[in-house]
Amino acid sequence: MNANFTTAEKLRKAGLRPTQQRLALAKVLFEGCDKHVSAESLHEDAMKFGISVSLATVYNTLHQFKDAGLLREVAIEGVRSYYDTNTSNHFHFFNEADGELYDIEPGDLKISGLPNLPPGQEIDRIDVIVRLKNKA
Repeated sequence: MNANFTTAEKLRKAGLRPTQQRLALAKVLFEGCDKHVSAESLHEDAMKFGISVSLATVYNTLHQFKDAGLLREVAIEGVRSYYDTNTSNHFHFFNEADGELYDIEPGDLKISGLPNLPPGQEIDRIDVIVRLKNKA
């Protein structure tokens, strides 16, 4: 099966029109293993692959993919957002020295002692970011 067809179908199933720029950015995002990207890092990767796209278009596309459920946004103190191609409920390490975000292995962190939920509410997901720094 043609890789573009698969990517186009993925976008269509998410309710997005598979434009040339969306297809190109989706290829960078979704081929290979799961990734954590910022808009800036995705823009750099796109340029390396010869994809001519503005940073504003990258931001817009990331938000569209997130809203369509194709990406998960991980906000670090509201200042910087990363986008995770793994949309399952999982936790992250954030290395403050180099700005890298990476997954915590499933089962390595357990959540307990959750408070009672307000009436009519249920947990959607729990976000945990373990911040790392280099030892002195």
